[in-house]
Amino acid sequence: MKIGIIGTGNIGGNLTRRLTKLGHDVHIANSRGPETLSDLAAETGAKPGYAADVAQGADVVIVTIPQKNIPLLPAGVLDGASSHAAIIDTGNYYPQQRDGLIGPIEAGLPESRWVEQHLGRPVIKVFNGIYSQHILDRGLPAGSPGRIALPVAGDDQAAKAVVMQLVEELGFDAVDAGGLDESWRQQPGTPSYGADAGRDDLRRKLEEASPERPANFRA
Repeated sequence: MKIGIIGTGNIGGNLTRRLTKLGHDVHIANSRGPETLSDLAAETGAKPGYAADVAQGADVVIVTIPQKNIPLLPAGVLDGASSHAAIIDTGNYYPQQRDGLIGPIEAGLPESRWVEQHLGRPVIKVFNGIYSQHILDRGLPAGSPGRIALPVAGDDQAAKAVVMQLVEELGFDAVDAGGLDESWRQQPGTPSYGADAGRDDLRRKLEEASPERPANFRA
């Protein structure tokens, strides 16, 4: 598949490393320009470009940038992606630590629903609660003891199926976490966040989640 990755920090960089090794055609962009991506491109074979370029014709676009920077993306940045493209949001809202106050999220709007409204395309929430290093070194074959499960939330069932298959390909169990309005169950401060749980344990943790945001994740 052609996969565009917007953001090459810890999560985006390690997804680039894994997805290129799996044989995908990966195109990468960051906020500083393609000339700053030469090292990652040389390491992985990924193709650097601008955000709108890497989305062009992509089957999957992974948006993995700080929440506060979502509104700063170029208007229509995803317009070139194929009409059936799966748009992945890996982001988290950290008001005290990084992002400042985002009113609608503070009022209860799920983080990825807010992202979706800015991007203008349905999104699938995944990879937001896994340690970035685990993307590199904790993927295991299906059925292996200790295999980490990841929640996948979204409304577009066809796109979700593509994303869940990609999660499995990376060596993790994909758990359908419901529609995007249920994605608060995997936000920071919930039991599943960073839990490295197996499939059944993850499902229990998603059920145990409270919609009330913990104090350290409120502005």
